[in-house]
Order: sequence, then C-alpha cells, then structure tokens
Amino acid sequence: MFARVTVTRSSPERVNEMSRHVREQIIPKAKNLAGFKAGYWLANRKTGNGLTVTLWESEAAERASQSDAAQVREQAQKALDLQVVSVEAYEVVGQA
Repeated sequence: MFARVTVTRSSPERVNEMSRHVREQIIPKAKNLAGFKAGYWLANRKTGNGLTVTLWESEAAERASQSDAAQVREQAQKALDLQVVSVEAYEVVGQA
C-alpha cells in the first residue's frame, strides 16, 4: 500500500469551510479514483494547518491518481485560499 501526504496552510477562520469542502467535494472525487483505499483529512482549528493522508492499493494506483489529485488541490486552493506546503508519496511499511 502507498500513501500520499499533503500539508496545507490556511487561516483558522476557514476551517469550517474547508471541512465542508472536503466532505462535499473532495471525498466523493477521491472515492471514485481507481485504487483509492482510504483518506484522512486533518485540520488544526487553532492554526488553520491541514494534513491529508490518502491510501492507495499500490504504487501504480498512487501514481495514476496524481494528476487528478493535483486538480482537486488546485480547486481547493482557489476556493479556500489554501496554501499547499508539500505533497509527498510514501510506501506504507506498517499498519496497526
């Protein structure tokens, strides 16, 4: 299994809007991508910082989804005045 980890920054005032956008826009799109296994969208209400971890059945699935994921991030950046700090892929080497 592989993971994509995205770190974002926004203002604390936008966290409710960001949460709604994730539930209504991002999660439905993610669920339709081939090889998507799970996702976690985390927000710090005090700082506005966010962390997203999406899990993919294989490295090939993670790679194949990169273009679609980039489009979703771009839409979120525009809609939420969101700054994407980093995006990295990882192999999942343990799970509990």
